[in-house]
Amino acid sequence: MTTQTTAYDVADYLTSPDRIAAYLELAFEEGDPKGVAAALGAVARAKGMTQLAKDTGLTREALYRALAPEGNPTLSTFTAVLGALGLRMRIDPKAA
Repeated sequence: MTTQTTAYDVADYLTSPDRIAAYLELAFEEGDPKGVAAALGAVARAKGMTQLAKDTGLTREALYRALAPEGNPTLSTFTAVLGALGLRMRIDPKAA
């Protein structure tokens, strides 16, 4: 008997603002900038890259490059994407 598998894409599960916020929060907690970019890319795919490009004024290609795991988005790209997604960033002190 052969086991069948399907491709897993976290974007398929980012279906609510709460799930998106929790996913991005975990990415930030891990502290890896490439992981944050990849997580934001997954959220962007979940929401629709074409619409996100329109909302941010960036090209789809630029978004794909910046939000890829090997990408390095600028702060202006990052804040534009967060704003277009209806998200904001909050800074809290580290727990002691």
